[in-house]
This record gives sequence, C-alpha cells and structure tokens, in this order.
Amino acid sequence: MGQRVIEMENLTKIFGEKLIAVNNLNFAVEEGAIFGFLGPNGAGKTTAIRLLLGLIRPTAGEVKVFGEKMTPGSSSLRRRMGYLPTNPRFPPKMTPIKYLDFVGILFRLGREERVKRLSTLIRSVGLLGDSSREIAGFSTGMVTRLGLAAALMNDPELLILDEPTSGLDPNGRMSTLELIAELGKEKTIFVSSHILSDIDRICTDVGVLSEGKGIFSGSIKDMKKRTRSHVVRLELEGDVRKFCEALKPAKWVVGFETRGDYGVDITFASELPMADAVREATDLASRQGLDLISVSSSTSSIEDAFMELLRDEESRGFLRAT
Repeated sequence: MGQRVIEMENLTKIFGEKLIAVNNLNFAVEEGAIFGFLGPNGAGKTTAIRLLLGLIRPTAGEVKVFGEKMTPGSSSLRRRMGYLPTNPRFPPKMTPIKYLDFVGILFRLGREERVKRLSTLIRSVGLLGDSSREIAGFSTGMVTRLGLAAALMNDPELLILDEPTSGLDPNGRMSTLELIAELGKEKTIFVSSHILSDIDRICTDVGVLSEGKGIFSGSIKDMKKRTRSHVVRLELEGDVRKFCEALKPAKWVVGFETRGDYGVDITFASELPMADAVREATDLASRQGLDLISVSSSTSSIEDAFMELLRDEESRGFLRAT
C-alpha cells in the first residue's frame, strides 16, 4: 500500500440538523492515483470536497490530507493543493496573463517564477493565442482550461477537480480529459464527476457516493467485476439468423438477443472465463461463415457497475425500512 494523501474517516456533515449531506464517509486516496469521485447529482460530492478543502467543518469524523487533519485554519495544507471548482468564474476584464500572475502573487511566488510558470501553463492548456484577451469573451471550455492553469500555479502535489468537464462540448471534454491524464503522471488527482465515461477513461481508482454515503471504494477494475452480467456483444456481417440457430444448442450459452441487423448479445454461463467466452463466440461465427465487425463486453462497462451499485444500495435501504 502506498502513502495515503487523502483519508476521510467517518466523515459526516449535517446542515441545519435536517439535511445529512455526507453520511459517515470513509475513503482513502493513495499517492499517484487518479481517484474518481462518482455519484449522481445531489449525492453530496461537492459538500465532501468542501470538507476536503477545509472550507467547512465536519459535524463528525475528520479529513486528513498528507497525514494531517484538515481544518479551516490549515492554510499550509491548502498551499500544497490545487482546486478547480465547477464552472469557475474569473474577473471578466482581466486577461489570462494578468489573472495567473495575480494567483502567483497570492501564493507569494517571486516575479521570475510567476512569469515562468504562467508562460508554461498558458501553453499547456492551449490558451497561448488568447493570453492577452479579456476573459469576458471566453467560451466555457476556455474558462475551464484557465481554471486548470490557475489550479496549477502553485505546482500542487494534490489536484482537486470538481466536475471539470461540466458544460464542455465533445472536443473540450476530450482535451480536458487528456490534460488530466497527463497531469496524473506527476500528481495525485481527486476528480469529482457524474459522467461515468469520463471517470472510466482517466481514473485508476474510484469511490462511489449515493445520498451522502460511500457505497464503493476500490480500483476501476474491481468495480467492473461487480456487474452480474456476463455478456458479449458481437457485430457481424452475414446471416445473423443462421448464427443464432447455431447458438441454441451451445452449452456455454445461457441466452442471446439480436440487436438490429448486425448485433447479437450473448449471455454466457457465469463460470466461463470472459476470454474463453469471446473465443467460443468468435470461433462459432467464423465456422458459420460470418465476418466479425466488432466485439465488446458489458462486463467492461462502468455504467453497468455503477447502476448495479445503486440498485444494491436502494435494495438495502428498502430492507432497512421494512
């Protein structure tokens, strides 16, 4: 086990003695991880991040960062962190150069170091051609990239990103995710999102939150293993009906369903390893004279795993109420 950069221990936050926003949360993030903090809107992710940053005090439990308890007075810890809020806002009349220089001053960086860092960061986030433009004219994607640059001005060891792809178009999302993945080679990153495909693309580990409670924490691989489905989807060129007839007597097939003119979803016996299942299916297709266009497995879907976790938690909640 590596060094723990973040530890949430029995973390609880209740607002007004009525709303339990975070409920006995226990998550740990190891050094070098890109940790995905996943949950539906309203699950308590942003409240947990505010607790992580020491912006509010917990009702119970605690957060440790770099092994030290985080409190509103922990300025020394926050200097080692970078933070990108959801939909960040910046002074509209400032330019990226002026704003990043201002951030550097807040971190007490010398002029030479500020200029060096902001020049590098503006280039890294793709704002070099807009570095002297007023922020007022920036698109959502440009504002997000400037926010990332600002979060990196102090060269943080830990980067906290709250919904970093919110409101971005497909190209903006892709470039932001690529930048986060690149940053993850050098820094520990805690990224909150409700977009499952984003988490699947860049994260090494994941924590799942539902109604303020942590319902899973572990690697992306372990999360995917939780899905009950054991299904392979084949897209084929040829006589799909002939292929389906050949599937009926196969002992390794539990069931199958066609998807349009080309696709077949095959459910396998759970004891059959996935590699063997794929091999059996593609070999059968070849023997029937069909050409394979593509093959995919639902067990590799983080969406399936996420929904499975939420269904399990909902079922447990129902049982507790009866």
